[in-house]
Amino acid sequence: MDAEVRDENIGQEMQLIENLPFETDNGIAARGRVGLIVLASDYTIEHEWRQIFAHLPGLALYQSRIFNDDQITPDTLRAMEPRIRDCADVFLPGANMDVIAYGCTSASMAIGEDKVFERIREARPGVACTTPITAAFAAFDAFRARKVGVLTPYRADVNRIVADYIRARGFDVPVFGSFNEESDAVVSSISPKSIRAGVKRILTNSEVDAIFVSCTSVRLVEEAASIEQETGIPITSSNHAMAWHTARLAGVNDKLPQFGKLFTL
Repeated sequence: MDAEVRDENIGQEMQLIENLPFETDNGIAARGRVGLIVLASDYTIEHEWRQIFAHLPGLALYQSRIFNDDQITPDTLRAMEPRIRDCADVFLPGANMDVIAYGCTSASMAIGEDKVFERIREARPGVACTTPITAAFAAFDAFRARKVGVLTPYRADVNRIVADYIRARGFDVPVFGSFNEESDAVVSSISPKSIRAGVKRILTNSEVDAIFVSCTSVRLVEEAASIEQETGIPITSSNHAMAWHTARLAGVNDKLPQFGKLFTL
């Protein structure tokens, strides 16, 4: 019903139209809702995921941030475990989430994937979960790769965790390269040209079935397809693999060849 009211702020009469009719649709999440837990110190993952999700209409992306220390050590990585639950809890209270992804590669290995999933499901029982290393293993299987070359920015003690974790899951790591940089701020500024050069150096030292670039602060998404074309070797990274795996867990199987071989599988 229309009514005449007086707006006391401006001293004028205003017509108020209430209970306007409306209809609803599936909103921006017609194909699913994805939650991404981002490190407080991460400069890169949201940028790279937006590039990919822009080509996945109907798969809605929501983010929360988890406190972490800028210096990446085994102890600072493990310190994140008790904070994961609250970060999962703040995604769209009262609404169902299809997938929740935890965006730290090395912490997923230092804590353990199963413990990460337990903390997420304390807040969101039954939700599908992934981490960068979970997604990387799924990518290796999709590539049918057993021998994996690894490139990281981490310091030596974190690199040992990464290499041991991957080998413990049955994959061979014949060559491992690192920039040996502790700060996410610096890692996020490592140029794609440097990543490409690091990949080529790895490939000159050993034959591998695929390359994995570890760390969500590293930029690879825009370069993945061209590196594959140049080297002939499938490549993925923490952000690249986890975006792909998250979409697949949500039941979205769109092929996006502009992002490399993985997004055609």
